[in-house]
Amino acid sequence: MTEETPPLPPLADLLDVLTLTDIGTARINVTDPLGRDAPTSIGAESARVFLGRSQRMPHGRVFGGQVLAQCIMAAGLTISTVADVPRPIHSLHGYFMRPGDDTKPIHFAVEEMRDGHSFSTRRVHAIQKRAPIMSLVCSFQEHARGLDHQEPMPPVPGPDGLPSLRDLADDHPATRRIAAGRPIEQRHVESSLYLGPGDEHVPVGHVWLRSIGALPDDPLLHAAVLAYASDYTLLEPVLRRHGLAWRDPRLRVASLDHSMWFHRAADPSDWILYAQRSPSATSGRGLSIGEMFTRDGALVATTAQEGMIRVKES
Repeated sequence: MTEETPPLPPLADLLDVLTLTDIGTARINVTDPLGRDAPTSIGAESARVFLGRSQRMPHGRVFGGQVLAQCIMAAGLTISTVADVPRPIHSLHGYFMRPGDDTKPIHFAVEEMRDGHSFSTRRVHAIQKRAPIMSLVCSFQEHARGLDHQEPMPPVPGPDGLPSLRDLADDHPATRRIAAGRPIEQRHVESSLYLGPGDEHVPVGHVWLRSIGALPDDPLLHAAVLAYASDYTLLEPVLRRHGLAWRDPRLRVASLDHSMWFHRAADPSDWILYAQRSPSATSGRGLSIGEMFTRDGALVATTAQEGMIRVKES
């Protein structure tokens, strides 16, 4: 009997998850969605394929932010460089199609749709067990001069003095285990919904976040880590508005889609303010929009996500 490999520290684990293996160009077939035996192609005649492992999660399903981040890395690895500078990602739009199995690796099939003078477009399929668990389109653009303006950062308290999730979880063993395993530190401006319903029944929320250690100087990796972190709390404004908490046993939540626009470069090992709001919830779905700011007020990214949010009848 062999000894199990000891787990990596949380940030080292994330960096390992985002280090994909290039397994070459192949035609990718997936199971027919109608359940027939014959396989069917997911898209182009061939795709560049990468392999990545999954992080283990308490619920046994792959974390959506992980798949988002890995899709960014896979697509970015197909972008050519100009004078040793690759085009940075500026937008992504993806759909979560199936829950992923956190005990299995994921194949990422990248279709190189177009490389223009300024923009490069890629489509990525994340595949497990011959079925897509996520499909995402993203675009990369060379840096260009142009008009420049942004929304101001909300006037909220800074991260200094705010308790982290680890600080709040001393009397909650399950939450403490979650906090200890995360590579991203979070400090809520409003009350944290990991411990119980918030006092404020409003469809807004603000969270300071950063990686728990320094990151390599890699703009593609920085974008991937921002996308990873963006999925943690984006649906919280929906829960806060209706007096719900993550630990509510009646709650059933699943991300349906995720969009993200990258405006300005930022290193997520420095503090980022994630300002979030929910304009609507209906028909078992909730929509949230987020904005990410550096500590000195630069708008880094805008996000949008709709999730399935159902409250099971008692």
